[in-house]
This record gives sequence, C-alpha cells and structure tokens, in this order.
Amino acid sequence: MSDGHSHTEPPSTPALRIKALESLLVEKGVVDAGAVDEIIDVFENRIGPRNGAKVVARAWTDPAYKARLLIDGSQAIAELGFTGMQGEDMVVLENTPKVHNVVVCTLCSCYPWPTLGLPPTWYKAAPYRSRVVIEPRKVLAEFGVHVPPDIEVRVWDSNAEIRYMVLPMRPAGTEGWDEDRLAGLVTRDSMIGVGQPKAAA
Repeated sequence: MSDGHSHTEPPSTPALRIKALESLLVEKGVVDAGAVDEIIDVFENRIGPRNGAKVVARAWTDPAYKARLLIDGSQAIAELGFTGMQGEDMVVLENTPKVHNVVVCTLCSCYPWPTLGLPPTWYKAAPYRSRVVIEPRKVLAEFGVHVPPDIEVRVWDSNAEIRYMVLPMRPAGTEGWDEDRLAGLVTRDSMIGVGQPKAAA
C-alpha cells in the first residue's frame, strides 16, 4: 500500500563513486558538466545496442536490406548512419533454424562499438574468450541458450580487421510489427550470439 511518498533504492557504490568523481572533475574545471552529459547521451542513445537493434529490425522487415546486410555489413549498416571507429569492417552472421552463431575475440576485445556500444565485462574476460571456442554449447547454456544437438554452432573470432555481429532469428508472433516495436525485442546478447531476442508479448 502506498503511503504517498516516493521510495527509491540508494545508488550502488560504483554509481556513487562515479558521481563523486564527476562532481570533483567539474568542480576543478577539468571537465565541463555539459560535455559529460553529451558523452553519456552519445553512448546511451546514439551508439550502442539501440543502433544494432535498429539494424536487426530493418533486416527483419526489409528482405532487400537483409540481403545487402549479409553481403556487405559495413555498407548496409552505414546506410542507417552507424559508422565510426571499431565499426569499419563489419560482417553480419545470420542465425537460422540450422545454424547458431556466436562471436568472440580471443586475442583481445575487438567489438563493434557503433552498433553494440561498450563491450560487456564478461566479453573481455579471459574465461569467456577461451572457453567459448573450446566448449561453445556449454558456455551458451550458462547464458541460458540451449542449442539442440542438430543445430550447428559456429564461433567467429573478431580481430583488428573484422568485427562480427549476429543477426538473430525474428521471434514468432511478430508478423505485422513495425521496426520500432521489433527493435525493442533485440538484445545486445542476441547480437553477440549468447542470447536470444525477447519473446513477443
């Protein structure tokens, strides 16, 4: 029952530290508060998983675009305005009923920032980078993705020349949905291959 007051959880310790550091840097004149807000907006709204989700949604609704995306990922992604460092040489891998793709960078953490944003911590960690190549089905299962034995799992190793992105299968029950609604189902993990898009509600 509501008592008329707004209750929120206190910020996490890392969030408090970040805010304190930001305040100190602004106070000392090292950074401008507006610049910090601009950088946050760039990573939250203008680059990142939202961009990749738009690419996937377009491919789900436009067969001609999907064909271009699978032939030349970089060019097709650039059509939507998503370009920049770490996203110049993109290859898009299509998941199908017979093949499940998953992406890794075994040597470092090469990652397509313009379409997927900042790489998750686990993507850069040595256990993921080594294990997903050796035992991909087991690693996928740990992420909650259980790939049946009759479906081939392909592991793709990004490098300084090529970045990979997975085109997940369109969820059932989304016929007639527009791109914006479809994009809401696309997760970052589904574009790496360690997750699935959200189910249609």
